[in-house]
Amino acid sequence: MRVAVVDADGIAAHLPAALAAHGLETVRVRSEAPDVHLRGSAEADVRHQGDVGETAEALRRLDVGFVLAGTESGVLLADELSAALGTPGNGMRRPRARRDKYEMVAAVREAGVTTAASFSSPSVDEVVAWAEALGKWPVVLKPLASAGTDNVRICGSVDEVRGGHAAILAGTTRYGSRNETVLAQEYLHGDEYFVNTVSRDGVHHVVEVWRYHKRALDGGHWMYDYEQPVPLEEPRVADLVGYTLDVLDALEIHNGAGHTEVMLTPTGPVLVESGARMGGSHQPSVISRCIGTNQVECLALAVARPEEVTQRRLPTYRPRSFLRYVTLISPGDGVVPDEAGFAAVRTLPSFVDLVLTTPPGGPVRRTVDLATSVGYVYLEADDPEQVESDYKQLREYELNGLYTNEAVAK
Repeated sequence: MRVAVVDADGIAAHLPAALAAHGLETVRVRSEAPDVHLRGSAEADVRHQGDVGETAEALRRLDVGFVLAGTESGVLLADELSAALGTPGNGMRRPRARRDKYEMVAAVREAGVTTAASFSSPSVDEVVAWAEALGKWPVVLKPLASAGTDNVRICGSVDEVRGGHAAILAGTTRYGSRNETVLAQEYLHGDEYFVNTVSRDGVHHVVEVWRYHKRALDGGHWMYDYEQPVPLEEPRVADLVGYTLDVLDALEIHNGAGHTEVMLTPTGPVLVESGARMGGSHQPSVISRCIGTNQVECLALAVARPEEVTQRRLPTYRPRSFLRYVTLISPGDGVVPDEAGFAAVRTLPSFVDLVLTTPPGGPVRRTVDLATSVGYVYLEADDPEQVESDYKQLREYELNGLYTNEAVAK
């Protein structure tokens, strides 16, 4: 049996090796609109040209027995191909709910699961009227179908809603399409987490739980600052996990990976959004070293040996040290440092790894979202104070010329 991966970019670039470890060959499928911000291989075994039946037939000839979404851009096509092939997949009663954020909220709410107050419209006047009727400021505006913090705006007034709405409609998604409408939601107060899962035949396994730490930026933007794994035993994490599994069921995520972002508010968990794919841009080897498992290997197991999930044999993760994933944030325009330019960062006592999404010598823009960040750093130590100290030092380097190294710029 072969496994098709739709848009095997980002973290999904690690999937072929993980599947090969179980004797499964990967067929790379390229969708019509992959994520323009992810550096992935241009190679594809099958290129989708818009006809699901034609692409499914090509996969059938290649003996494909399972289809996975590699990234967010592959979610809908992976579902459609699974349904066409009759391979294990997700429910097709409401597939757009796994992609369209307004449909997602509606599906979760209809299942009796708590959601944020939400409204969607291409009309700025309608969005303003909704925000004024809600009577709770700020409100959040975002595109219906993008990813990360792409064009997400926190608006504290009617004028900011009008400006944010116009900016979103004037922009494009990470997949190259125009934004035609805007999602408005109540602002959720609390701590935000993400829960990564794998599922097989409707049985879910929690791979890991991480807590986000964010920072506000100028212009109504907010940015992922850093994130770190939390133990399952931490207070209220059990509520968070239970809520996430209810969301997966509501969205009919039966087979494959899940990446669910949840705000833990004073009154309980509330969905931010859920993706029917793996989470983000982590390095599986680093994650395994620090928590004993990773989502890539768990997903490969769910495909190759489904009983590992359905009979609940996969091990529970447990943080072995203090790990922090730090997003690189540039205060202004500049240049990506080379090896020498990052030397001071690499000598931080808790430094583990540096991953660049823009090559050395490439241009740096002021960071306003994940798409304008040039990469990330892992810090890890037995002592959390060491991690915190090194994190602060890294931010000092950024503020004091890390991205304006003249030697690199020449």
